[in-house]
Amino acid sequence: MNLMKSVVLTPAGELVDSEIERPSVSGRDLLIRVQAVAVNPVDTIQQPNSAGPRVLGWDAAGEVVSVGADCTLFQPGDEVYYAGDITRKGANSEYHLVDERIVGRKPASLSFADAAALPLTSITAWEGMFHRIGIDPFDTNKGKTILIIGAAGGVGSIATQLANEAGLTVVGTASRQASSEWALEHGAHHVINHAEDFAPQLQELGIQQVDYAFCLNVVNENWDNMLNVVAPQGRVCTILPPMAPLDFRAMADKTITWSIEAMFARPKHQTEDMDEQHKLLNHLSTWIDQGKIKSTKNTLLSPISATNLQEAYRQLNSKRTIGKIVLEGFR
Repeated sequence: MNLMKSVVLTPAGELVDSEIERPSVSGRDLLIRVQAVAVNPVDTIQQPNSAGPRVLGWDAAGEVVSVGADCTLFQPGDEVYYAGDITRKGANSEYHLVDERIVGRKPASLSFADAAALPLTSITAWEGMFHRIGIDPFDTNKGKTILIIGAAGGVGSIATQLANEAGLTVVGTASRQASSEWALEHGAHHVINHAEDFAPQLQELGIQQVDYAFCLNVVNENWDNMLNVVAPQGRVCTILPPMAPLDFRAMADKTITWSIEAMFARPKHQTEDMDEQHKLLNHLSTWIDQGKIKSTKNTLLSPISATNLQEAYRQLNSKRTIGKIVLEGFR
């Protein structure tokens, strides 16, 4: 049996360093030698499996070791980055299987650690703004304004850059000086405080209404404040489900369109267009290599271990992280 190093979540709910069987490829799967991983809030809410240990981790960058018989997009030696599929084992192992249709070529200009910070949040931001709201990423979008609520977090840090590159006027929200400065360094033209009413803050900027809103924070806490500043026939997207019933009257009065982005939906349900994630990650790589987009990595821990993952999750749970936390290398 070929074994590999891994960090597993035990049935008792503990993260431990372990060795598990190295997987073999088939179909459209790639076997990746994992070089770096990043953490996301989805990791911290996963439940133990009474049937056996689980491997978490849905952000990775590495090298293709072998490919399944039906693969057409990659070959051994290719450097890649991806988020993966929530219904399968995560990437916190030396080797990992992933469907090639949700994998992108790693930006040549980035290290594995810098690249690992990007896939899950970039897919969320790209799908949310460009697929759900319907903004054209390759148009100029001049005269259009987007409000990004939670602009300094993992998704916000890349959403502001993508929206800026798409030609939008980008208004981000943050509540601390450090997070405001981060957002301005990562594509936001303006930053307002999401703990206060949006309307007067926007008016001080000469902005009466926004065309689009992308809410990355708790929906219920921002719903009325957000809808109050969205223009009639505007569009909003959220990435979290509401925690309580919402009042739709303001949305109906303005004919505002609301959508929800769940980036795992395509691989989870094996949709016909799941290769859109492959395409968008490749587009992102091009923009990065052209110097238009930069990595959102802000903290680097090494090696990939139970101790360092516990520390990364502790930081995430503080709700005060800026950018992304990345772990690099096995020992």
